Parts: sequence; structure tokens; C-alpha cells
Amino acid sequence: MELREFLDQTIEKNKPLIAQGHVATYIPELAKVNPNQLGAAIVNPDGTIISSGDCNVKFAIESISKTVVLALALLDNGEEEVFKHMHKEPSGDAFNSIIKLETEPDHLPRNPYINPGAIMTTSLIKGANKEEKFNRILTFMQKIAEDDTLDLATETYLSEKATGDINRALTYYMKGQGVFPADVNDTLDVYFKQCSINVTCISLAKIAGFFARGGVLSTGERVIPKRYAQIVTGLIATCGMYDQSGAFLDNIGVPGKSGVGGGILCPLSSKKIGIAVFGPAIDKEGNSTAGMGILKDLSIKMDYDMF
Repeated sequence: MELREFLDQTIEKNKPLIAQGHVATYIPELAKVNPNQLGAAIVNPDGTIISSGDCNVKFAIESISKTVVLALALLDNGEEEVFKHMHKEPSGDAFNSIIKLETEPDHLPRNPYINPGAIMTTSLIKGANKEEKFNRILTFMQKIAEDDTLDLATETYLSEKATGDINRALTYYMKGQGVFPADVNDTLDVYFKQCSINVTCISLAKIAGFFARGGVLSTGERVIPKRYAQIVTGLIATCGMYDQSGAFLDNIGVPGKSGVGGGILCPLSSKKIGIAVFGPAIDKEGNSTAGMGILKDLSIKMDYDMF
């Protein structure tokens, strides 16, 4: 059976899992999304794409943007400087929890993929003002996705901004502890915008492929050092699915970074393959229910399990 045909069948097989999730309702704009959408895309080492289902539907990248912004922050500052501001360890708590910030002696975020760590990462992006910082993030994301149509979903951004009080609380707590290096409101404005960039399953798979190839575009152009790609993908494996990360890695066997918009990005570095799925019905941890089912079937069929 060809991979495209298998992908078609796998999407149909996993559609019942949609009923086990629901769209994110705490962000009003995401609550309007059709929960029955489901798509998947695979980017091979040579850049060819195999896709199926709702693979061209635009959706908000949400927390998957944290991987891209981490790569840019590393380019801007270097590894040593970035990790003066955060750790590299799983948190074991919800993505927007304040617990570890309060209980860690240094009050630093546990990793760059939970919300306080991601906001800290955004604060490290270079730029004269918040507009320049966001434009640099968007341009960088367009480049590594090899897709210049990626753009800001303004309504999603405004919705994020209107309901982002927990993120404000996390950031002001860090500021109050003297560990947050930038302006709170300006940084959060950039953060809300980066989470509101519209992507497709195909462009997300291209980003996964970029990291899987060690920071190299399908054209062969190197954009980031291999070491930075290793940091991004290593932390995806250990922290990318929040407090479900261990179970995801054990059950599916590939690194995954999710977003509450329904996307999951999976860079397979050993095979130089990028995979992405899109299913906006998510579980209580914020991960696509049917998307995880597709990834499990793909991992078994294609022997993607890294273990």
C-alpha cells in the first residue's frame, strides 16, 4: 500500500477520536473552529510532500510557535545566554501553571515550551520595538516553513490578547521576582501575535522537516547551526506535549510539539522526516485526540518509533 493511501485510510480510521476532544473554548476565536477537521502531512528528506485530509486549512499555530521562536532566540543570543533565563527540564504541571515559578529557588521557568518559558524566550528576540520583533519572528517562520503566505490571524490575536490574563500573571510574577528582562506588555503583545500566526498542516510539516534536517532548508541552505536544531528537537521530545510528554513519547515514540489550535509538529531527526497533523478537537492537556491517533498508526506502520 502506498503511503498516501495509508494516510487517507488512517485519517478515516481516527475520525471517531474527534468525539473524545473539544475545541479550545478559553480563547473565543478558537471556539468557533470546526472540530471535525482532520489532516496530516509528511515531508520526506528530499522535500517531497505526502498529505491527506484537511491539510491546506489555515489554523493558528499557537504553542508550536515556541519551537520557532526558541530557534530565533538562540540565533540572536547563543545557547549560554538563553539558558540563563530558563531551564531545560519537564515541568510535570499544566502549560500555564505558576507552581514551579513559585517553588523554584531562582523563579525561572522549567523549560521554553511551557507558557512562562515561552514568554521569556520571546523577550529575548532582538528588535528596536515590538513591531520589529514580531516581524522578525514572522519572517523567520516563513523562511523555515518555505511558505511566505504565513500571516497573522488578527481576530485570533485580539482574542488571545483579550483573554490572556493568566499569561500576564505569569509574566508579572517573573518581573516581580526580578528575573524577567523586558517590558511585560510589549513582550506579551509579541507573544500573542506569534501564537496567532496562521499555518497549514503542510507548512507545519515543512517546519518539522527543517528541524529534522538539523536546521537546513529543503534547498540545502543552512539557516541555524545543527546544535540549535538539536536543542529545539530534544526539548520537543521531553517537554513538547506538556505533562503528557512522557506518555506521548512512550506510546508513539516520536518527538511532538502540540498547540491548542489542533496542530502537532513531529521532527524525526534520525530519518530527516517532518510530520504534522491537524485536528482541532483537543484533550484536557491541549493535544489533538485524533491527531495523536494518526501519529500512533503512522509510527507503527512506518517504523518511526525512535526507540
